[in-house]
Parts: sequence; C-alpha cells; structure tokens
Amino acid sequence: MPFRYTLRQLEYFVAVGKAGSIASASEVLNISSPSISAAIAQLESEFGLTLFVREHAKGLTLTEAGHRFMDQTLRVLDEAEYLSTLAGEITDTALGRLNVGCLLTFAQMALPGVRRAFETEHPNVQISQRVLNQAEIFSQIRREEIDVALTYDLDIPSDLSFEPLMDLPPYVLLDDGHALAERDELTVKDLRDHPMVLLDLPYSSDYFLSFFSRANIRPRVRERTGDMSVMRAMVANGFGFSIANILPLNSVSPDGKALRFIPLKGNLKPMRLGLLHLQAKNKTATVKAFSVLCRKMVESDALPGLQGIR
Repeated sequence: MPFRYTLRQLEYFVAVGKAGSIASASEVLNISSPSISAAIAQLESEFGLTLFVREHAKGLTLTEAGHRFMDQTLRVLDEAEYLSTLAGEITDTALGRLNVGCLLTFAQMALPGVRRAFETEHPNVQISQRVLNQAEIFSQIRREEIDVALTYDLDIPSDLSFEPLMDLPPYVLLDDGHALAERDELTVKDLRDHPMVLLDLPYSSDYFLSFFSRANIRPRVRERTGDMSVMRAMVANGFGFSIANILPLNSVSPDGKALRFIPLKGNLKPMRLGLLHLQAKNKTATVKAFSVLCRKMVESDALPGLQGIR
C-alpha cells in the first residue's frame, strides 16, 4: 500500500526540525500550532516512525530516524521545487521560487523596490531575500543557496557570471564644517592629510584603498566600520572623510547632521553594479526575467540612490 502524505506536511516537518518546537515553527510559517502538530502526527503514523523526542525543557529534538527522514525530505522538497523551475523553462515563464541576494551596502535602497516590482510583474514567483557581504554572496551562489545577487564587480571569480547594469563613480563624504566641504570636486591628493573613516567590508575596503596606493599615498585611516549608516554618522560628527559609491536620498546623516557629497576625480575605476549568478548557460527563465526587470529599472532611473552624482 503506497504511503500517503503531502508536500505541505513535509514542509511543516522541516520547519519544526529547524526551529526545535512547534510554536517556533508556527511563527515562522504563520500557521496555527494545531495544524502543524496534526501534520507531524500524520507523518509519524503514516510511516510508522517516531520523528521527534518530546522533552518539556528542550522542546522537540529529532530522533535518529528523524535525522535520516529530514535529509531525504529536503531532497524531496528540492525536487518538487525543481518541477516549477522545469515548467518555467519549458514554457519560458517565470515560475517557482527565486532566492535573491543583495550586497548590504545598498540593499536598503535597491532590494525592496526591485522585489516589489518583480513580484507585481511575476505573481507566480515566490522571492526570498538575503542581505550579504561580497564574500558571502560568492559562497552562497556556489552552494546554490541564492540564485542571483545584486552586487558589484569586485574580484568576481571565474566560475561565476557577472552581468553589468550600471557604473557608479566614487564620491567623498564630508561633514558640513570640513575644510574641503566647499569644493566642487576632490582628488585623492586633496585627502592626503585628512583622517578617514573606512567602509571596511570584504573586497570593498580594498577597492577604496586602491585609490591611494596607486597615487603612492598612505591614507590616514582613523576609524573602520562595516555599516554604511554608522560610517555616515561618524563622518557627520567630524571623525573624518569617507568614500562611497551609493548616494543617499538626502544630505543628512542618521543622527540628523548635515553631510556633503563631492565627486572624487582622477583615473579611478567606478563601481560596476550588476547581477551575479552561476554561468549564463545555466540561467533559468525566472533568473532571466529578474535580469530583464533590473535592467528596465536601471534604464528608467527607478533605483533611488544608484544614479550617482550628476
């Protein structure tokens, strides 16, 4: 007699296994606890297995059988999800799930709008998002935990494919009272004697520091931070200048102080914003549709803060 179970029951089982309790899984799935409990009980009854040990203090812990069942369940769900991808490839239609990554330096300005526009245009696609640094993006694309990422062309590995969308030239952030704040443009040599607040992220920091090394100048790095908002606030409070490629929508720091944004001139490589994914030959119809949408938004200046100083 064949086993009878649903993919939804398997999804509930995985959620409980990862969360460690039915209550926590209920919050993640936004499904009532009794519904999840019933699904787990039906799976255990159908397969004749005890999947969880129920401990009052620790919640639910997978049994040895539960661990083995979990491994296979994840494979089943992956294969089930691939059916949507396959259908999309056959019909050249965006379907199924799309896991999107975005570089954390501009995620707050780009990702929500892009996601909303894509889900509106392609309602049959379910998007999940992750905000990551560049090293994490490389790793998660290779492990296929994300399908595509909005990021920069910083040290792109040869086994990944980068699709450029636009160039973003660098600019200098200064507090309103800085000695250089009234300049129309600046060069690296102008910054030689001033303290710097470095946006210290994997690959990004090397990019900013390369401006100085090419000019045989050693920057006076006073502070480092991996948070864009903290960097802007430190600049506004007089800790030093900084360099970035993303232009905020207003000239006020997170703590309400005035900032100046001045183009950094010279033979400097701009940041190139684009889409990163596995080699182009492996692009699904859904990833292709996401690429088309992003290009359309760039061409219509629909990504706030990503147009650069003009």
